Amino acid sequence: MVKHQPLQVYERQLCLSCITGIYGCRWKRYQRSQDDTTKWELLWSFVLLFTFGLLLLWSYFWWEAHNDYSEYNWFLYNQSGEWRDGTAPILATTAAGFTYIAFLMVLALCHVALGQQLNLHWLHKMGVMAALLTTVVGVISVNQTWSYEWDVVPISLQATGPFLHIGAIAAVTALSWIVAGQVARANKTIFQVLVILLYFSALFALYTVPLYITSPCIMDPSNLKQRPDVIGHQGAATLAPENTMRSFQRALQMNVTGLETDVTISSDGVPFLMHDNGLRRTTDVQKVFPERQWDDASLFNWTDLQQLNTGHWFLKDNPFGTVQTLSFREKQLIGNQSVCSLEQLLKLASFNKCTVVFKLRRPPPEHPRHYSWINDTLQTVLKSGILQSLVFWTPEEYREEVRQMAPGFVQSSLVKAESPQTLQREGISAIFLRYNQANTREIRDFSQQNINLTLYTVNEPWLYSVLWCSGVPSVSSEHIISLLCLQKPDEYTVLWVSVDLVSLAIVIAIFILQKYRSSGIHSYNPEQIMLSAAVRRTSRDVNVMKEKLIFSGETKTTPKWTSISPVGKR
Repeated sequence: MVKHQPLQVYERQLCLSCITGIYGCRWKRYQRSQDDTTKWELLWSFVLLFTFGLLLLWSYFWWEAHNDYSEYNWFLYNQSGEWRDGTAPILATTAAGFTYIAFLMVLALCHVALGQQLNLHWLHKMGVMAALLTTVVGVISVNQTWSYEWDVVPISLQATGPFLHIGAIAAVTALSWIVAGQVARANKTIFQVLVILLYFSALFALYTVPLYITSPCIMDPSNLKQRPDVIGHQGAATLAPENTMRSFQRALQMNVTGLETDVTISSDGVPFLMHDNGLRRTTDVQKVFPERQWDDASLFNWTDLQQLNTGHWFLKDNPFGTVQTLSFREKQLIGNQSVCSLEQLLKLASFNKCTVVFKLRRPPPEHPRHYSWINDTLQTVLKSGILQSLVFWTPEEYREEVRQMAPGFVQSSLVKAESPQTLQREGISAIFLRYNQANTREIRDFSQQNINLTLYTVNEPWLYSVLWCSGVPSVSSEHIISLLCLQKPDEYTVLWVSVDLVSLAIVIAIFILQKYRSSGIHSYNPEQIMLSAAVRRTSRDVNVMKEKLIFSGETKTTPKWTSISPVGKR
């Protein structure tokens, strides 16, 4: 009787098969290899790593640019004439691309950790190139059309830097398992020393990063200045249609200290509130005056403007995603809004004793009020009964004449001057700038020269916190916020030192563990049962390599050996 017994038993390695199969379509055992990765595949690994880093920056940029999504959508509206959320497709493609590339990065790291040869499948190579080229095109487009928005990255790092540092330490600490494994398996001492030096140099450099982090939000609370005044930009534009009475009423309910708006002159000389040059985005002019829907807003008289509804578009387009949070009564009030005049706003502000800031747009040359626009606006302000000290006058034209007729106005500027002293010489006591146009030093200089600085538009809590800690006296916002993220210097020092020590302890423990695991008896690896010579000779040509199984048999008289070792090609 012949008895067969296998000398080598193979265990199913489903996890390894999935890793190599998804990454390089190497589902079979004989398709895998522990040989060194080829230079060509190493190049693709670097391309994958670069794409991951670029997409990480791109994703972070759009995450922090959330403060300015409405600004970007308005830019697209000026280009196309149609209002739409242009950030939605960008965010969707960015999230999909980053998830895909991050998944490939994890698979590549798993290959390295398991000692498997990297061999990215050609379909994935096409996907990586598509993600890389798409991101590069996006970066170039932003540089050409919205280049100043890149300033949001260094500004946001003042708030997120301390937390990103902790996340980076966690990631590099996790990589120590792979690094320690490579060092333990390496045969060359030079390679081991080089890898250890590079890894620990990067690790210790990361440990000392907090010494160079300068964040205004890391400060002693006793040094914190007064909470910045909040000016409602176009009212509370996220809760009600911009530049409507309901929007300003909602802003006042949230205790703003001022209201900011945009003023246009009608054809019969009535100043009214409108941000756009046209009426299509925020009114139903297409329905009421279809033949005039493309006309400039200033070419309508006040009687015609009062026939337009300025609330339906807000309920329909839901530009800030807040309509679903409104009550039925609130939606009714919004749906009945009409074009608001400057006089209505001034009376509301006067009653609530809050300041008013408006940007005045000059009508086109063919407009009947093209030359009297300043006087028409000034007369409206003076007749409204509002205290002159509550009015921030921003138009540069005829400023001296306005100062003589209304000496109590707070003369303001929308243009950044060379220095605060220049503004003082011109009699300017307030300035309104975009939040990226003033750094911490300039904020301090404005304060020392008694120039009231207001930064716009501030809608995110992190940005409000950074500006508050920087000493900004006033901000303009569409979404009224008051959150402050503040950390004491001593507390932050204890935090990052503790994180560094824990990370170092984990890294040392991992290196010791990997060394201990590699110092034992090396068992025979079933992955190596292949025709090595054939693999080295034509590793890309041999697609099928059947495993050799050796069996032994015992009989009462004569032993019998049976072997099956065919090698075939497709």
